[in-house]
Amino acid sequence: MTTAATALPLLGLRITAGPVELRGITDELIGPLADLAMKGVHDPDLMPFSEPWTLAPAAEMPRNTAQHYWRQRAAFSVESWSIDLAVFWDGELVGSQGMSTHDYLVTRTAETGSWLGREFHGRGIGTAMRQVICAFAFDQLEAQTITSAAFADNPASLAVSRKVGYTDNGWETRKRMDKPATLRRIILASENLVRYEHKLTVDGIGEFRRSIGLDG
Repeated sequence: MTTAATALPLLGLRITAGPVELRGITDELIGPLADLAMKGVHDPDLMPFSEPWTLAPAAEMPRNTAQHYWRQRAAFSVESWSIDLAVFWDGELVGSQGMSTHDYLVTRTAETGSWLGREFHGRGIGTAMRQVICAFAFDQLEAQTITSAAFADNPASLAVSRKVGYTDNGWETRKRMDKPATLRRIILASENLVRYEHKLTVDGIGEFRRSIGLDG
């Protein structure tokens, strides 16, 4: 019998490493993620995202959150895919970790992105969840490089990247809230990854690999 997870194996993906668990975002998790985002994701004086989605009125956040994850699912293909995973820390929902790519079978590179509920900042969770997704990409998906980016005025995100092993990869000017902002690009090679202290266990990897064309 076909289920949502068999139709889109991303939904059945689960990665665990010590206190960290990354799960495919099913419809049941969309509401709790919206509630978490409404509590705050970053300092009010900082905008870490090119698209200022965190400034949406609270009444619109549930709909916006659902539409975002549904769009990502609908656009999923071998040629272009994004994975958004709910992050749990010791069983508590704390944020979302994502990874996106185009032409992965040729490039073997993907870009990470994430957000973490503000109440969970400063506890090493952001570093751990990035280490986990990067190890997953290198070990389970045969990635060769992983990229990311952060605005120059977001030193916390850049510090996480340094801890994980990313190195500088240039910069560009982006529009952010109708003003120019410097975006620093970074890159991680597999041999430079500073691995998390706990080993990964992955459920649903076979089905997910086939869904992105890695296995026939």
